Amino acid sequence: MPWGFERGHIYNRRRDIHGRFKGQERGGIATPAGYPIVFIFTGLGGLDHGYSDRWRPDGVFEYFGEGQKGDMKLSKGNLAIAEHAVRGKSLLLFNLLANTIQFEDEMVFENYHIERAPDSHGDMRDAIVFELRRLEEVVDATESALPAFPPAASLDDLRLAAMAAAKAAPSSKMTSATVYERSRKVRDYVLARCGGKCEHCRKDAPFLRSNGSPYLEPHHIRRLSDGGPDDPRFVIALCPNCHREAHFGDVVGLRQTHLAKMKAIEVL
Repeated sequence: MPWGFERGHIYNRRRDIHGRFKGQERGGIATPAGYPIVFIFTGLGGLDHGYSDRWRPDGVFEYFGEGQKGDMKLSKGNLAIAEHAVRGKSLLLFNLLANTIQFEDEMVFENYHIERAPDSHGDMRDAIVFELRRLEEVVDATESALPAFPPAASLDDLRLAAMAAAKAAPSSKMTSATVYERSRKVRDYVLARCGGKCEHCRKDAPFLRSNGSPYLEPHHIRRLSDGGPDDPRFVIALCPNCHREAHFGDVVGLRQTHLAKMKAIEVL
């Protein structure tokens, strides 16, 4: 349950979103200050202008960006969507109903493209269409592919690849596989960096995977949910016990502890 929201459950936007987190109360994108969250809302409003958000058969959700007049720009709320991963923010999708909202899922930005679509005046303009995937699907795909063991590249090369994956500039020319590849590159570097030891308790991994690699779990320090692309300087390798504690123990205190440990592990 990311941030306490359950898939398919009904909520009141004013009370359950803005009452808790603040942020913009109107429009399709809300970026509350002080919380690592980007809220996006989808509904029937786009139909008034001749376009609408939609699910594709391949599991991608196409979400039109904000901007009522003229060409849409990759700035403000639109940029917050495109850079949510590198900024360490959760991307939460809600469906707008008559007087309520329904939580759809936590998403991850994969790509975007430009479509010609009418603006609020009926004039054709360039519209940004974000291509989003369910975070759970990206996590499952990443975990299903075992990390190479021994690593196929040096630690320095793995770090360079992970940093590049984390900082990949949003582009309409990104390939459909990018989000999976970026997630794996971050995962592979973090697991290679730890040298088979939990980066919190410093104990050896509790067991080995089928390919002989030590079993440890990447934990995303800045987000409540794990998985997907992220800046590897904020992803720590934990044993299952420490990982459970990070989510269900003293969450705030452990987050500060992990951030302090990462300053010694990585150059922030």
